[in-house]
Amino acid sequence: MNKKFPEDINDRWIVENRGDKNLVDSEKPYGWLFEKERTPSGRIEDTAIIFLTNSECPFHCLMCDLWKNTTDEKVKQGAIPGQIEYALERMAPAKHIKLYNSGSFFDLNAIPAKDYGRIASVLSAFETVIVECHPRLVNQRLVEFKNMLKPNLQVAMGLETANRELLRKLNKNMTPEDFRSAAEFLSRNGISSRAFILLRPPFLSEQEGIYWAERSIDYAFDSGVECCTVIPVRGGNGAMEKLYEAGHFKLPEIRSLEAVLQYGIGLKRGRVFADTWDLKLFSKCDNCFEKRTDRINAMNISQSIPLKTECGFC
Repeated sequence: MNKKFPEDINDRWIVENRGDKNLVDSEKPYGWLFEKERTPSGRIEDTAIIFLTNSECPFHCLMCDLWKNTTDEKVKQGAIPGQIEYALERMAPAKHIKLYNSGSFFDLNAIPAKDYGRIASVLSAFETVIVECHPRLVNQRLVEFKNMLKPNLQVAMGLETANRELLRKLNKNMTPEDFRSAAEFLSRNGISSRAFILLRPPFLSEQEGIYWAERSIDYAFDSGVECCTVIPVRGGNGAMEKLYEAGHFKLPEIRSLEAVLQYGIGLKRGRVFADTWDLKLFSKCDNCFEKRTDRINAMNISQSIPLKTECGFC
């Protein structure tokens, strides 16, 4: 393989290696569900999650597969509040809500500012509203939206990694300082934030993946976030498969996720969660998979550290 291959990763290469998008309807969200989450006060409460159908994010991050459920064109004004109403009519009540739109909530090419008022009205019964935004799109529009909202606003941002060179290779179009600046802006304006942290992105060994996930949690809390979510990196977007074939990417192990989650919770600087979607992907041992999954789920809910999982096979 060309030794310069990692240096050549850019928007064009990432897009060229994609598969097909899924068929979506701009009048409806492409999914919704509930999850239980421990709140900052320590209560375990239901959070509604709506996956909004929207246009594609302008940033093409190397590991991202959210483009699969996006439209080719901008959605019309009124489409996003309509999608939220559509989902809420079909969901049981909850105190908190996450709105994921496959990109940045405050990207004006995704959600027109003229929709903010109607969205705020639709969400008035919630206690907390959580939206996603790229750190470089954090600006005064967030404050304007916050002032329209009755619920508290929290903004989730992808730090991914505090490793500057790796962040560049991920085509994230930001620096660690961009993340810190965005988190500090949110804090100054009374808006809490959470960070997404990647476990073993491409170009790292298993131990390096653990090390940089832990340093990234440190960096996120130093920047002022209230919460971190650790996401084990998966394939499935085309580009990651190319990197796997070239020896630049391997799936992290569930034991590593367990260790990083334990580290983050042990800091006692804020909530730390592990993304538990399809954990079987990361297990190499059927003997301890269920025990490790149960322990990770227990740590997510309790934000405490139970006894370690012992396994004589792995």
